[in-house]
Amino acid sequence: MANDMQPLLIELGTEELPVKALPGLAQAFFDGVLAALDKRGIAVERADARPLYTPRRIAVLLPGVAPAQPEQKSEVLGPYLNIALDADGQPTRALEGFAAKAGVEWTALERTSDKRGERFVHRSASPGESTAALLPQVVAEAIDAMPIPKPMRWGDHDHAFARPVLWLVALLGEEVVDMEAVGVRAGRESRGHRFMHSGPVPLARPGDYVDAMRDARVLVDPDERRARIVEEVNAAAAPHGSARIDEDNLEQVNCLVEWPVAVACSFDPAFLAVPPEALVATMEANQKFFPVLGEDGRLLEHFIGIANIASKDEAQVRLGYERVIRPRFADAQFFFTEDIRQGLASMNAGLGAVTYQASLGSVADKVARVAALAEAIARSAGVDPALAARAASLSKADLQSRLVGEFPELQGIAGRYYALQDPALDDLAVEARTAVANAIDEAYAPRHAGDDIALSPLGKVLAIAERADTLAGGFAAGLRPTGNKDPFALRRNALGLARTVIESALELDLGALLGRARALALDAMVASAEAALAAASGDKDRERAQKRLDDALADRAADPQAGIDALYDFILDRLKGYYADRGVPAQHFAAVAALRPRSLHDFNRRIAAIGSFAELPEAEALAAADKRIRNILRKADGDVPGTVDPALLSEPAELALAEAVEAVHGDTAPPLASGDYVDVLARLARLRPQVDAFFDAVMVNAEDPAVRGNRLALLQRLAGRLGSVAAIEHLSV
Repeated sequence: MANDMQPLLIELGTEELPVKALPGLAQAFFDGVLAALDKRGIAVERADARPLYTPRRIAVLLPGVAPAQPEQKSEVLGPYLNIALDADGQPTRALEGFAAKAGVEWTALERTSDKRGERFVHRSASPGESTAALLPQVVAEAIDAMPIPKPMRWGDHDHAFARPVLWLVALLGEEVVDMEAVGVRAGRESRGHRFMHSGPVPLARPGDYVDAMRDARVLVDPDERRARIVEEVNAAAAPHGSARIDEDNLEQVNCLVEWPVAVACSFDPAFLAVPPEALVATMEANQKFFPVLGEDGRLLEHFIGIANIASKDEAQVRLGYERVIRPRFADAQFFFTEDIRQGLASMNAGLGAVTYQASLGSVADKVARVAALAEAIARSAGVDPALAARAASLSKADLQSRLVGEFPELQGIAGRYYALQDPALDDLAVEARTAVANAIDEAYAPRHAGDDIALSPLGKVLAIAERADTLAGGFAAGLRPTGNKDPFALRRNALGLARTVIESALELDLGALLGRARALALDAMVASAEAALAAASGDKDRERAQKRLDDALADRAADPQAGIDALYDFILDRLKGYYADRGVPAQHFAAVAALRPRSLHDFNRRIAAIGSFAELPEAEALAAADKRIRNILRKADGDVPGTVDPALLSEPAELALAEAVEAVHGDTAPPLASGDYVDVLARLARLRPQVDAFFDAVMVNAEDPAVRGNRLALLQRLAGRLGSVAAIEHLSV
């Protein structure tokens, strides 16, 4: 069969495809073709096959495909014998009908059995269809399965695709497949670069595809094209510095060009007075250019554009790139200058008119809550509470700036620059002023998955306070995520809070923090409802506002623990994935989560300790014993005595265990108090011989109730210490 394999090429030629969707569309088409071939039993040699694509084409190139399906076998079950044959063994109408439908005499049918008895069956085999005959169906299914959110229609037919399809190549071996897709007949001619190659590109066989297209100035392999872009960009930047190559920007450029050519450009150095993040955002997000950095990492007045053509007059291309970027830079320069003139205090004053969330008040209200939380958190973090409150009070001011209005991704970053220059902070020492400015920026960290947490102590305080308020407010306002809907990004905020605490090794009472954040949020809900009631006009409006106020007052008066627990559980749910990504087994996480430590730093130390304990040879047996002990205690009738009576201990094994338990209680008390959980579990592991001997020699459910209760008390005291670091019974499978 392997020698009969033939290479296959399917290429859909189109008008320019949507940039961000292109890789996904190509992968979906590739996967769809393979799935459709597999469904039909057609063998495929995949080797290193992968999607090939450019802005104007999507292709599947497979090194080997079987020429036909294997023999197609069929088995159709018929009636049972008691229905199929009469008393004389002759066929009934049911059997005759089944045989007629199968196209054979009833005597040619076979028999099979199942649990209900013996029945007739028709088995047949037929040659498989040729791959060439099946390819139209294969391609149609692959196209239908592609995730195209808004298919386009063109011409006077009903076909639809992401963009109009202009040509179709379908080669199986050296033969063109007789087929049509999306209203286009298949041939062997592709098309080269729109400007650098004239005429069609004839393909004799699939294996010629990549090289032939390269000769026609089209790099159809996205990996080759990406590597060419990186090489070109680095070479063009080298005389000045090093290129900043952002992966997302690189991927988008890769989906914009078929023949990448780097063009070195520059801009007026005066623009470097603008925050570099704004300039970089303009170059990358708006124009898909690559900034150039100096040895110190600072932005230089150079950038690299990628043209989709080797121009005969590169100077004109350069001038075009430089011309298009100048107005955007000039706008950023103007916005920045005007924002500096306005000042943070003026920006802050406008936050009261900006609604944060209908039930939680304005952005100014949120800032006040975050400041109160930051002041409380600062005491635990060893940060000046007054400085934390001041930084928090300025943390959202830049939302009213012109620069952030134009570049929303600069939230916090712009505030950092303004704080460094604002006269309103001249009363602070240089070090304190810098700390406040950096914290305004770091309050947003981590900004995305994989991003670093805040670096400075003050930044960490603000980041935690910001996320605690967002979580508590979101839950209080009934905005808890459902399915894929999470408008206030509560999941991301929960993980960001947890990461900041854990990775900072910050000893913070999470329950107390969530309780404080929840109380502030509920106060905001009441205040917002009171304001709504005061402003209501008309009976219906007042009735609705009164109900809203009554609900808010009831929520504030309710027992807070249930609300705190819901927030805690939500954070734990995010931590489950966090630790799974770091290779922590689910059983280890469950063992620590069962104890619900109030400190996430403490939670992390327990996770590390349970990982070390699990590697000990005694771990599995001790975990199983702990599980057994807890099952015994759960099934015990009545209350278990709170203390062990030494006078009721008689068996050597229970005497030895009691002595060992008392000793380990004393030995583990200091490391347990200091949080040295590895040492605690290592000491507990030494109990295994006494625990094993106890269960081998002692009957827990003794006939004497006093003895039975005393043995249960001993096991209860043992279980208390075994579960002091984590619920180790979760380690027992």
